[in-house]
Amino acid sequence: MNNYSNKIAITTGDPNGIGTEVTIKALNMLNIPPRDIVIISNPFVLNAYGHLNNNYEIITVDYSSKVRAGELTAEAGDFSFRLLKKACEIKPKFIVTAPVSKEAMNKAGHKFNGQTEVLQKLLAHGEQKAEMLFVSKDFRVLLLTRHLPLSEVSKTITKEFLIEKIERLRSFFQLKLNIQKPSFALCALNPHSGENGLLGYEEEKYMIPAIEAVRYRGINITNPLPADTLFIKGVQNYLKGEALPYDCYIACYHDQGLIPIKSVASEKTVNLTFGLDIIRTSPCHGTAFDIAGKNIANPESMAEAIKYCLY
Repeated sequence: MNNYSNKIAITTGDPNGIGTEVTIKALNMLNIPPRDIVIISNPFVLNAYGHLNNNYEIITVDYSSKVRAGELTAEAGDFSFRLLKKACEIKPKFIVTAPVSKEAMNKAGHKFNGQTEVLQKLLAHGEQKAEMLFVSKDFRVLLLTRHLPLSEVSKTITKEFLIEKIERLRSFFQLKLNIQKPSFALCALNPHSGENGLLGYEEEKYMIPAIEAVRYRGINITNPLPADTLFIKGVQNYLKGEALPYDCYIACYHDQGLIPIKSVASEKTVNLTFGLDIIRTSPCHGTAFDIAGKNIANPESMAEAIKYCLY
């Protein structure tokens, strides 16, 4: 097998979504030297959505079905999964993943809530766990819980869970971003941080004890703060091109963290997986079946995901 340890491996995602289209557009826009890139896909799928300007190496994954732009199929879900599997097998320096359909993958028998969970299953060893971080320049948001029903969020956030997540976040900042003393802001789970138990108990019972424990270990982090006001200063600074007040915001659940960053940087935000041996990035949008095959998909977020791996 070839050595891909210095390459960026790009998977094209669900063949019926916009993943292949935005991959081709992003690579053509960036004009990256072929030596730095390997594409994991199928030539038939690539040819259905456009033409690459550079002669990139393509690792072919079998796909016997037709490309059915805009349709959700088990065959496409299985192909998406096998692309990820191949990316993990070749052990590149970075993995960039175009969007997949979770429903299609599950329909094919691959029972995962998303690509992050697939990567954890295929790459994690020892105590490793994958974490989901959304990044646009120095605006960063960690999700404590990912693709989880809201009814399960409060059951998941315990003291031990929080300590582990925050410690892993600090290690990423120190080892990968070379920020030795990062500052973190923690979103409260409940309105008004629970109002001392009146509107919820999680802050008092789990979150504050966890904060006290990690502060003892030298981590700079706020008490749980109301999320409806926490992001205001950061968003304002981001729009003005000024430094944000914190190196990272920590959100309790998916929409709490993604609404602020996507509202101001929807096409410039990168979904980043850390905590494993290989960093993975992806655009912050989905398969967009409604516009698949129409050649109108915006490649900016995919381009940002690729660019993150170059610098």
